[in-house]
Amino acid sequence: MAPTPRRSRRAIGALVAAATAALTVALPTVSNARPTAAGAAVVKAAPVRYEAETATISQGVVESNHAGFSGTGFVNYTNVAGGYVEFTVDAPAAGSATLALGFANGTNGSRPLDISVNGAVAAADQAFQPTGAWTTWSTVTTTVALKAGANTIRATAAAAEGGPNLDFIDVTPAAGQAGTDYEAEAGTISQGVVESNHAGHSGTGFVNYSAVTGAYVEFTVDSAQAANAELDFRYANGTAASRPLDITVNGTNVADDLAFPGTGAWTTWKTATVNAALKAGSNRIRATTVAGDGPNLDKLTVAASGPADTEKPTPPANLRKDEEPTASTVSLAWDASTDNVKVVGYDIYQHGQLMKQVDGGTLAATVENLNPETSYDWTVFARDAAANVSAASNAVTIATLPAPPDNEAPSIPGNLRSTGRTATSVDLAWNASTDNVKVTGYEIQRDGAAAGTSDSASTTVAGLKADTAYRFKVRAFDLKGNKSEFSPEITVTTGGSRPGGVPDPGTVSTLAGGVDVAWGLGFLPDGSGVYTERNTFNVYRLTKSGRKTLIGKVPNAVTTGGEGGLLGIEISPSFNTDHYLYFTHTASEGNRIVRMKYENNALSDYKILLQGMEKSRFHNGGRLRFGPGGKLYASMGDAQSGSRAQDKNSLNGKILRINADGTIPSDNPFGNAVWSLGHRNPQGLDFDSQGRLWQAEFGNSNMDEVNLIQKGGNYGWPNCEGTSGSCSGYIAPKKTWPTSQASPSGLTIINDYVFVATTVGQRVYRLRIDASSNLVEQKAYFQGTYDRLRTVEVDHDGDIWLTTSTDKDGTNGNDRVLLIDIVYSGGNPQPGDFKLTSSAFSDNADIPAKYTCAGDGTAGRDPSPPLVWGAGTSAAKSYAIVFADVANNGNKLHWAIWDVPASKLSLPEALGSGFNVPGQDGAKQKAMGSGANAQQFFGPCPGGSTHPYTFTLYAVNAATVPGLTSGSTMAQIETAIKNASIANVKLRGSSDAGT
Repeated sequence: MAPTPRRSRRAIGALVAAATAALTVALPTVSNARPTAAGAAVVKAAPVRYEAETATISQGVVESNHAGFSGTGFVNYTNVAGGYVEFTVDAPAAGSATLALGFANGTNGSRPLDISVNGAVAAADQAFQPTGAWTTWSTVTTTVALKAGANTIRATAAAAEGGPNLDFIDVTPAAGQAGTDYEAEAGTISQGVVESNHAGHSGTGFVNYSAVTGAYVEFTVDSAQAANAELDFRYANGTAASRPLDITVNGTNVADDLAFPGTGAWTTWKTATVNAALKAGSNRIRATTVAGDGPNLDKLTVAASGPADTEKPTPPANLRKDEEPTASTVSLAWDASTDNVKVVGYDIYQHGQLMKQVDGGTLAATVENLNPETSYDWTVFARDAAANVSAASNAVTIATLPAPPDNEAPSIPGNLRSTGRTATSVDLAWNASTDNVKVTGYEIQRDGAAAGTSDSASTTVAGLKADTAYRFKVRAFDLKGNKSEFSPEITVTTGGSRPGGVPDPGTVSTLAGGVDVAWGLGFLPDGSGVYTERNTFNVYRLTKSGRKTLIGKVPNAVTTGGEGGLLGIEISPSFNTDHYLYFTHTASEGNRIVRMKYENNALSDYKILLQGMEKSRFHNGGRLRFGPGGKLYASMGDAQSGSRAQDKNSLNGKILRINADGTIPSDNPFGNAVWSLGHRNPQGLDFDSQGRLWQAEFGNSNMDEVNLIQKGGNYGWPNCEGTSGSCSGYIAPKKTWPTSQASPSGLTIINDYVFVATTVGQRVYRLRIDASSNLVEQKAYFQGTYDRLRTVEVDHDGDIWLTTSTDKDGTNGNDRVLLIDIVYSGGNPQPGDFKLTSSAFSDNADIPAKYTCAGDGTAGRDPSPPLVWGAGTSAAKSYAIVFADVANNGNKLHWAIWDVPASKLSLPEALGSGFNVPGQDGAKQKAMGSGANAQQFFGPCPGGSTHPYTFTLYAVNAATVPGLTSGSTMAQIETAIKNASIANVKLRGSSDAGT
């Protein structure tokens, strides 16, 4: 409904009399023009429209019940003072700009707004007079000062009745100033020489092109943001004929055969001009000869001519099969897109992976090198010179034909052997098979049953038991499914379980089935998991015993028919007091980071923390992770427009960092939510023991990456993919894989081992962070065993939850949440590694009776075992240990000790009694039971049946765990320790002690 009438809180006489009057604020002069031979040229910029319904809204709603608005709706302010609509406006340069605010006011009185720019009031009590009806729209104009780059423009209701119905703002920069000169002699020159024998040049000389076609001068031009620009080429041509040049920007032709007519003499200099769109960051502008010779080129002058072209082309229509497919090709055709300037290209995608690009005049393409007899999901996107990318075309599924007849099987793999083993895995290798066409892969069998596949002549079979003999054999297969005979079988015995901090994947079980693309996963303080479903927008709670409960649906989430929807989830570090869950999801206007409360088994109190991130069918990023300092980090894709990744004012193609309430931290590098830039489709995020952020990223068509993220760091996309392209000056990845072997979505870190879940690769990689911050000792687990893998997270017990992602088969609800038991053993841990051991028993061995209730026949006040650990790279400020009975996936807390000084790396046997532990430099302890039993180690006492137990060592980020007293419960103590923990490792034991 429309707002109700009211009078201003200030005197009506103080208001501007007419709604269309212009209010001018004192400003510096802004200009985007530059001197030429004829004097100062003025470039008139076009207005750019920002719709109110896509802005940030406080105390107002988006409606569309009054005709005549632009866009998809307008904002109806709530009837209170202080409600606002805030726009983010990009300016090509600092200076003045005219704002035209579209509005309707169907009341009898003005509804003033305070207009502020970047937090400073530019127009107080700006009048928005009655327009006669809510369907009659008018504009108010005002002039404000903008800074270069992103600006926040807020229109705040100045009176209790709220504001008018606000439709849009149009922003028009004022005429501009001198451009920037780039001397030709300082550019990159191919087939030309620098000379200075003709007077009148600028700089130190000019370029005399060689008399050939294809000679060029290339300028490198930096732009603070994406913008339109005028390119002026100063030249001399002492001949009677034009010497045309082709002008390209970043490889795209912006002027064919641009004329450079004769100037009358080689000492007479003139200018040839072309308009072009620049991307944020570095641009390559090349002037190339096309008719056997060029003019003498003196310099290039670049002047911003207004905000960037932000209008997207229309989606390509009627995507269809063009020609019949073959066994290795698919041919597509589509109808032309339109654009306000020009469509310069089309991008052909197969389920999120770029397969081919063609120019804007081409409406058909054939994609080669496909697999036979395979269904492919195709979409096409249009692109303009400003790198605006359209929405997706319709999607079509086209399958390749079967491969030619082939009945010849590959040769048998030779020399199957074991190249390594742990307590839970066996490494295998063999001599590669051959085939008359091509070996596609290998099938591995364990004890006569399928145990996965491999795309190379080696694999790791995980999920095994310690000290157990297993039989293995391998066979090869080709594209037609012909299979070789099995290799001779070998028997390998896994290693014994030994103390250490190396996390090896053990047995795998299913926690939940009937899941639909489980995307985000986090853990509540009680140890239960909470996961999101991308396409249903549902949120579920899942216990370790397998109990699944729907707790709600995230409102305002929408799908993109690809990689958008309800994505990441993160649990508040202060969940016990604030009950907050954080989500990333796709909404109508783009991608959002939001917060909700989880109380009484239900979600409520939806609040937007950050928006303004563009969305697309693919490349929406979506992971969330709280860092050690309490800041929330998010991975955000480039929404299929690579130029956004280098634009510091865009939130796309970035790692973002915000406070828990959505505000921007004061120490962010660019004054906005951007933490690092130059990312394509970043997803998995986690922190190592030193508090450093690691990130997994989908590549384009060449390399996937894992990166170590630095504040303000630039990781190169779209100029650099992995280590391929123009990578100089960018931060190199720590690990790359071919895109056919990874597509890394989830990432988690255990004891400085990085685990990465992959979709296309259908495997989990494990890599160790070494002392030089490199990723080494790669292992690949579960290849081809569980299909596409989406999310991998370590729970409070140090085990891994892994979600499958069969999102390409068109079937809903056929995914699973898997539990991988992590065994902390194997390998040869080095002295000082972050690990927990005891001289009294080994990991996964029996805890001696002297440390249990069997020692004295009485429960409680037992002697504690000796414990020793290494600091590793945990950077702990103190340590804590929690001892628990974990039978039947439980967590019965027996004893805890905390505030152990960072300088101490051991605890002696039989600690003394008391909340303040005697002789332990301020360490405190608490145990189950009451009275004296609560003041000393409470050992195992399972009552006659064998139970598993864990000692969990926590590296703590503070010298004292906050909020704990002698009256705290065991659950409160464990939760406080976990919340302050930056790393943990377990020592496991069993006991059948009875009283």
